[in-house]
Amino acid sequence: MTRVVVVDDQTLIRQGIRGLLEVAGIDVVGEADDGRAALPVVARTAPDVILLDLRMPRFDGIWALERLRAEGVDIPVLVLTTFDDDELVLAALRAGARGYLLKDVTLDQLTRAIRTLADGGTLIAPSITDRMLRAIRSGPSPAGPQAPPVQSLTEREQEVLRLVAHGYSNREIAEGLFLAEGTVKNHVSTILTKLGARDRTNAVLRALHEGILG
Repeated sequence: MTRVVVVDDQTLIRQGIRGLLEVAGIDVVGEADDGRAALPVVARTAPDVILLDLRMPRFDGIWALERLRAEGVDIPVLVLTTFDDDELVLAALRAGARGYLLKDVTLDQLTRAIRTLADGGTLIAPSITDRMLRAIRSGPSPAGPQAPPVQSLTEREQEVLRLVAHGYSNREIAEGLFLAEGTVKNHVSTILTKLGARDRTNAVLRALHEGILG
């Protein structure tokens, strides 16, 4: 059973999400009402996915993402928020979120997103609009000002990267391309190195910034 921690400042929202997810077969192992309170809950419960709101009083979702990354916590974060704001989306993705959904999603969409992240996938492509693409390409490199130059990707690496951008896990990519999962992992590792990216999300953002994905 996939294990989740829910971080949202509204008690009723947390309780509602817990009830819905548990009906859908997802185990909510912890709750927190802001980013700071989430850290010990995550450390204690070691969930498969963190479900995180962004706009919270005191310590918000961006703060939590930055602290989790600073502390080396490698648990996928799915942002679930009411705010459809391009800059906020970009800030969350640059801070390490692997998915971004609005609270008007269906339960089926939410559970599928959680399981996608738990399986190593991302949810970048569905959230990226034309306005966000322009913001990514006109702004600073997602890899940071000291990032090395982008190296050329092979045709196979570009194919793997496109599937990563569409949210597929290594296992799903391997099945789709008729490759061993270990081979896909090697391709992803090489892609991260060539793009100077710290993780899959950052690799997709830098590829979009550089126009590699069209």
